[in-house]
Amino acid sequence: MQETAHRTRVADPVDGDGWPLLAGTRALAVEGDLTAARVWFEQAYRAAEAIGDRRTMAAAALGMGGLWVHEHRSVTVAMTVEQRMRHAVSLLDAGSAAALRLRVRLAGEAGYRSGDPTEVLAVLDEARRAGDPVALAEALSIAHHCLLGPGHGARRRELAEELIRVGSAGRRSDRLMGLLWLTVDLFLDGDPHAERRLAELRAQLATLDHLAVGFVVSAMDVMLGIAAGDLEAAEARAAACLQLGTRAGDHDATAWHAGQLVTIRWYQGRLVELLPMLTELASSSTLSAVDHASHAALAVAAAQAGDRLRAAGALATLCGHDLGDLPRSSSWLVTMNGIVEAAHLLDDAQTSARAYELLLPFAGLPMIVSLGTASLGSVEHALGVASLTAGETDRAVEHLRAAIQANLALGHWPAVQASRRRYDQALALAAEDRAGPATCSPRGHAWTVNRGRRSALVPHGVGMLHLAVLLANPGTEIAAAELAAGADALAGRADVSTQPVLDRTTVLQYRARLASLRETIDAKPGAASAAARREYDWLTSDLAASTGLGGRVRPFTDNDERARLAVGKAIRRAINRIEAVDPPIGRHLRDAVRTGRSCSYRPTSDVTVTP
Repeated sequence: MQETAHRTRVADPVDGDGWPLLAGTRALAVEGDLTAARVWFEQAYRAAEAIGDRRTMAAAALGMGGLWVHEHRSVTVAMTVEQRMRHAVSLLDAGSAAALRLRVRLAGEAGYRSGDPTEVLAVLDEARRAGDPVALAEALSIAHHCLLGPGHGARRRELAEELIRVGSAGRRSDRLMGLLWLTVDLFLDGDPHAERRLAELRAQLATLDHLAVGFVVSAMDVMLGIAAGDLEAAEARAAACLQLGTRAGDHDATAWHAGQLVTIRWYQGRLVELLPMLTELASSSTLSAVDHASHAALAVAAAQAGDRLRAAGALATLCGHDLGDLPRSSSWLVTMNGIVEAAHLLDDAQTSARAYELLLPFAGLPMIVSLGTASLGSVEHALGVASLTAGETDRAVEHLRAAIQANLALGHWPAVQASRRRYDQALALAAEDRAGPATCSPRGHAWTVNRGRRSALVPHGVGMLHLAVLLANPGTEIAAAELAAGADALAGRADVSTQPVLDRTTVLQYRARLASLRETIDAKPGAASAAARREYDWLTSDLAASTGLGGRVRPFTDNDERARLAVGKAIRRAINRIEAVDPPIGRHLRDAVRTGRSCSYRPTSDVTVTP
């Protein structure tokens, strides 16, 4: 009886012995003071544990989880809190509201780290069926926090609106969290009404302050200041935001401030100044387990500083086995933007192409840091930069044109200017890429195909011989049978204005080269002789394939239809190889080369390769 009475006094928030639990609850839900809440809940848990008070232990363990998901960044503290929650669940009736609330929190923590919200959404459905408004409100908020990555916008809004409805009939803190999440959702989706909800949220805080929510609102004010282009004022706001976050006890305060400074320096062209800070931050224990934005910013800053080795190392860390393995957290879009920028500075076309593929489904979204800390403008901008690096200049022009319009709609003036600069660059490069017809020339055992500033080196093949003849005679219709019989047949044509491949002059040059190689083979045994022998054998087979005995044209052994099919297939294979090396040149050739009984290269036409 005595133990039971004591247990009741500790658990009862009205009694003097229960004041740590009461103080912790008030600090967390009413004041938003995360630091004070942790202290009070820790004290309440230890006191309850000492006397075996299961109910208070469960309430205190739940309170130690905090307001957000993944509040505890230290592995030791996080594991201790999780163990306490699991232990508390084992002591409670499985069907109780307290057990349900603990299971919601545990599912949320696991789902946030893994990026798989399946379990927390299932427990949310349980909370809906249970009919406990407090458990439901907490489940809605935690589930929402696990869905902050791109692609969940509609689902998030539904949860936020449901939380507002639940909070309207219950705790003010639940209503406040619902309004906060809805405001975050609108900013993440680039909704033009986001600032209306932010104004409503400010009005709620003016009535009764809440440190944790006020910290997020302060961060949003920094984001809006950056978007307005007043970067000095935004930096002052960022410093004030850091102070508020520290006062609230939010472990994201340092990382958010770093993200704001990175964004400001990014648009000031001074990102290199933050290289020491980014180096330290990348290994900081205060970062979220699913936040990789600091590594991406480090890669960009190092590349801008000329430290290509460090930049490549940071980029490789992010790419891992596959870039698609990066968790789709609230910082994913910003991380991908940093990867795109670093890859551009490092001329990494492969990483850029993969990043483009991953970002394309989210072209219509803004790239926002976390819950509205800062914005780097539209995803269209990153798609444009990735296209530039991959050599897709026409595609880059389209994306960057769209980025300018999207950033104007967002009211993000520094992003508008950045997209305009990239757009001008893309226009200039696209014009160079489209300059004049393509040309083709032999290079050892391969061929070099050039157009404008672009160049593709592809291996030798029969189709390349045919293409070389067509490219050397733009606008000229050449029978497929003649191409199949050998380019030497073109030597006497009156309508050949340039030098076809393997004309009589080229054949004589081949033979002169063969004689020189023969001398090298005979006079210089060893490596030089082996290299000469390989080139000699290739030239001999190449010449034999195009000419008959005595250098006469090798006649084609069947009718025009077989020539049409054989030449068409060979040319398409050659264009496929070119496109694999340089897609813009390959696409140009697909548009400009016509095959059939007669073949031609018409650089200004819209005809395509046909069967």
